[in-house]
Order: sequence, then C-alpha cells, then structure tokens
Amino acid sequence: MFLSESSLPPSLSLCVFASVNPVAKEEMGGVTSSMAAKLAFFPPNPPSYKLADTTGILLMTPFPQRENVEVLRIPTRKGTHIAAVYVRYPMATTTLLYSHGNATDIGQMYHLFLDLSLHLKLNLFGYDYSGYGQSTGKPSEHNTYADIEAAYKCLEETFGTKQEDIILYGQSVGSGPTVDLASRLPRLKAVVLHSPILSGLRVMYPVKRTYWFDIYKNIDKIPLVKCPVLVIHGTCDEVVDFSHGKQLWELCQEKYEPLWLKGGNHCNLELYPEYIRHLKKFIALVERSSSRRSSRCESNDDAPRQSTDRREKPRSVGRLRAPEYKCSNIERPEKMRIPLEQLESSRRSVGHHGKQWRNMDPHLEKGRKSLDWFDRLRSG
Repeated sequence: MFLSESSLPPSLSLCVFASVNPVAKEEMGGVTSSMAAKLAFFPPNPPSYKLADTTGILLMTPFPQRENVEVLRIPTRKGTHIAAVYVRYPMATTTLLYSHGNATDIGQMYHLFLDLSLHLKLNLFGYDYSGYGQSTGKPSEHNTYADIEAAYKCLEETFGTKQEDIILYGQSVGSGPTVDLASRLPRLKAVVLHSPILSGLRVMYPVKRTYWFDIYKNIDKIPLVKCPVLVIHGTCDEVVDFSHGKQLWELCQEKYEPLWLKGGNHCNLELYPEYIRHLKKFIALVERSSSRRSSRCESNDDAPRQSTDRREKPRSVGRLRAPEYKCSNIERPEKMRIPLEQLESSRRSVGHHGKQWRNMDPHLEKGRKSLDWFDRLRSG
C-alpha cells in the first residue's frame, strides 16, 4: 500500500517538508549525515583481520601469505585509505570487483574470494569500505562511492586491467556503490547484483517516489547501466524483499536470465548449487561476447589482456568452503511499515542452510550472514 506523506512518521515527514523547503533542507544536512552513518552501516567490531608490513610486503593476518594473493592499502579521493585484497587466477582475462554486504569485512570474505576466483577462473578484487576492517575514515554513502572508485583506479593503474575486462559484483548494501559506478562506465564487461536494494528508504518503507534524503538510489541509476546485468535474489529474503531484485531486473537495459533462489534468504545464497552454476554460465556468456567484440575490432593493441602472473599454477578444483562469517547482532525494524519511533531491536541468529555448493566441507565455518539495514536519511 502506498504511503502518503501524511501517513509517514513525524521524523520522516520532517524530511519530506525539508525536501520542498530549501532552508529546512540546509538545516537538515548535518542531521542526515550523522544519522545515516550511525544507522545505515555496521562494520564488524573488532575487525576480523589485521595488516602487517613485513619487509615491504603487506600481509593480512591471521591468513598465511599466498603467491597469488596481494594485500593492498589504497588512497581515496576523500583522504582515507582502504584495505583491499587482489586474488590472481593464472592467465585470467577477467577481474571481478566485489563490493561486499554490511556487517562483514574482507577478512570474513577471504576464503569465499579464493573459492570464487578458483571456480569462476578469474581474478578477484575485494575491498573494505571506509571504517570497515582496516580501512580508515567513517562509513557513509558517498565515502563508499569514493572507495569503489579507488578500487577501480587501482585495477586500471596498478594491474593494467581494462574497463571491458571488469565485472562489478555488488551484494546487498554493496549494490549501491556497484550500480553507481556501473552507471558511469559504458564499457564494463558485466554487473552482478546479489540481493540488491532499490534504495535505502525502500528497504523500510514502500514509498513510490525518490526523496532527496534517500541513499543508494539504485532504482534511478540501473537504467543507465549499459552492460549485461545478472540479478540474484532469494524468494524468502527477510531483510531486502524479493521484489527489490525483481524490479531492478525489470529496469535493466541488457537483462540476463535472473536467478531467483526458491526459499533462499538474505544470508545463504552462496550455499545453493545453482548459485555457482548460474554464475559460471553468465561469465562464460559475457566472455564469449567480449571475444566476438574483440575479433571484430581486430587490433593487437586492443586484444584482451592476459595475466602475466605465472608464479602459481592453476589449482585443481576440489572442495568449496563456506565464508568464515560471524553473524552480528544488530537492531532492525520488526515490521517495515511501523513508525521509526516505535522500532524495536531484535537479535537474529540465522542458522546454516542445508543446501550447499557441491562437495563443500561440512566441517567448515557457517555461511556468511550479511545483514544489511539501511537508514532513512541520506548520508553526506
């Protein structure tokens, strides 16, 4: 049911008033920035890893050093430094730039990154948002935009990756910076949206219009994305309703067959065998499409870049490991339509889903629980 402005809670109605009153909007600016930072982002505390500089090589503890993994600290245009990890797959031409969900960091995602690189046969670049893990600064919507831009710039300048060889992958809150960057890069190879949001406000309220104080307005940006888009969403997602993924897919310019995982929730989609199979099919398709485009251009200088990394031979594909992710207890609304003043916190502990990737080691850590909750106010 559509919410009229009169039915909105008082605090939200104040923001609506500010949207049509320039003076009120200016006064609300400082409030929106601080409130959104406190309520929309949940970095793990303490971080799951540390960075150590040993003889000029940056290491991520407690993980052992690997020849095909590089740990980096990257400056952003906001003056912060973000932590990142680059996983090489020998002779790969494609790189997946992964923007993770809320309440996690690249330490908790580390083993999933290794497995995705191995099974999809591509390079993978993962990074932490400002204020997450060992990244400096504070988390905000616009800081995440600067963070993904820094990650993309690093791929171009440090690793020589071309725009047409990059797939952007955004999970949940990570769909915000992913769609924002994708809307401004016309030659991307592809985009993957995993349990994405229409916008921050729409996670909590079924509003029909976009307000100035909303964050991550994917609904307005996704039509600007020019490359193939794969949307993955669980039909029983209790955090970001399944309708978010469906509507975003419908708004895509270049749709790929979506993956609607029946019974899947917000936290366990990687455990479904269909997840990795569908990703492999999608990546194979965009790889073939890229090859056809390259052959039409027929230029040695423009041919797809092959990795020069031969330090490690491709590993045999064996057991898949679940991400080592610990579920955070965070406050969330009991119902999406109740006034914000009446929101009650509840602790959630989501168990391990029975469906797993093929040959997954049953003794490994439970799957990642990426619980993303978003503020109703725009962060600055």
